Amino acid sequence: MKNLVEHLSQYAAYHRDPRNIATHFVGIPLIVLAVSILLSRPGWPVAGIWLSPALLVAAASVWFYLRLDLRFGLVMGVLLGLCLWAGEWLALQSTGLWLSAGLGAFVLGWIIQFVGHAYEGRKPAFVDDVSGLIIGPLFVVAELAFMLGLCAGLRQQVEANAGPVAVRGKKAAV
Repeated sequence: MKNLVEHLSQYAAYHRDPRNIATHFVGIPLIVLAVSILLSRPGWPVAGIWLSPALLVAAASVWFYLRLDLRFGLVMGVLLGLCLWAGEWLALQSTGLWLSAGLGAFVLGWIIQFVGHAYEGRKPAFVDDVSGLIIGPLFVVAELAFMLGLCAGLRQQVEANAGPVAVRGKKAAV
């Protein structure tokens, strides 16, 4: 199994344009939320927990993230928990509201993603490696941590492998 640096480096190599990264801060959360919404049906309340396919996918995802890194895994668990909460709420609404919210967020999220990749001039990472679909949300959290000045060592390792983020529209060396 690849480690955290390897996963983030491989994904980051497809995301060196700051405009592409910015679109990912909107597109990826929308897609994750949409998947949580759409997989929240069917669902059943059991002992105060909404049991649904979304819960199973989120639990497996959090397990994967925790195995890569405890801190990031915990953050991803909280974020996915919020998505599950929204998904449950929408699953209990009318079918029209649930479906339109889920499909709308999904389509909008992907449109935003593809706009970002047009800036990048490169296809999305998941086209070459399907693991990019689970690494994308983690990449957004890691990039936020980097922007906040956290995880400097991890940032240095990722940038040593993938190259730095481009500055003012200049292409990054990869």
